[in-house]
Amino acid sequence: MPSNQLRCLVVDDSALYRKVVRDVLAGLPGVEVVGVAHDGKQALEQIDALTPDVVTLDLEMPLLDGIGVLKELQARGATTSAIMVSAFTARGAKATTQALQLGAFDFILKPATNSLDESIQQLRRDLGPKLRACQLRRMATARPAARSVAPQRKITPRAARPAAASPFLGRKPEVLAIGISTGGPQALTQLLPKLPANLSVPVLLVQHMPPMFTKSLAEDLDRRCPLKVVEASQGQPVEKGKILIAPGGKHMRVADLATGKVIQLTDDPPERNCRPAVDYLFRSVAKCYGEATLAAVLTGMGDDGTVGAKAIKQAGGRVIAQDEASCIVYGMPKSIVDNGLADEVAPLTRIHDLLLKPFNGRLAV
Repeated sequence: MPSNQLRCLVVDDSALYRKVVRDVLAGLPGVEVVGVAHDGKQALEQIDALTPDVVTLDLEMPLLDGIGVLKELQARGATTSAIMVSAFTARGAKATTQALQLGAFDFILKPATNSLDESIQQLRRDLGPKLRACQLRRMATARPAARSVAPQRKITPRAARPAAASPFLGRKPEVLAIGISTGGPQALTQLLPKLPANLSVPVLLVQHMPPMFTKSLAEDLDRRCPLKVVEASQGQPVEKGKILIAPGGKHMRVADLATGKVIQLTDDPPERNCRPAVDYLFRSVAKCYGEATLAAVLTGMGDDGTVGAKAIKQAGGRVIAQDEASCIVYGMPKSIVDNGLADEVAPLTRIHDLLLKPFNGRLAV
């Protein structure tokens, strides 16, 4: 077997769905289906016996549900990546948010089509990129020596940019903008509770998620954070001390009106196959706040955020990128680094320090 073959286990209580997912996975390059399981208890037995790299894990199952499986895997310190299979419901969104907090790699939605062929096509579109991201993650974690040099290094030589481009010099930020995707809920749970209640600027955030799921994420984070966390709404004022998360399925931008800065939500076409898109938010922030913008691009696949980061840099703002070693998927931050847009690259454990350092500890106005 090729060393880069991704070994997958399919777990679902529906025999039809197990077959469909198995057939879809078997048709993807570099993927081998090593087994199936019909409930969580059998899934754990199969994981022990087969040691798969990835498990597609249904959330709602008899005997032991997907959350129970994740908790057990976490207790065992298992390295198998889990891609959750979620229903497009408020209940499914809440359970998926919990699963992501427990370390699930990512999730897909169960197809809601009436056509088996359409469902198969949707699964192929959704599972393909996530499995490729799993494969990249697996390959990256096999290179510990190469990854150990990443934390805390400066990317662009000081001589190549003015001193004011440092995240710690120049105009004090008036907004913090964050873009994140795969691995986001877990990373945000570590990052956002460290932002203090007296933060003197708004925090605007795009997390790639569908409708309902961003609302569930905002509610979960609000319970954990000193700052108020809400899913943004149309026309909402952009106020200091609040974290506003773009709703799934909508682009979010800031508009500078005569009455002040407000949130605008739009149905404009997806960008980089994303809606909400980080680029969309970042461009508006660059226009409204200019050099008073401080942005962070965190874990996620793809390159959403790069175009917007260029706009922020051109406006005199500053951009931080999460380092490879601490990313679940080093895609979006990698694009920032590769394009020379990162003022600073740091592990997730240091991102909050970099976001707060320009305030010199005086966070309240």
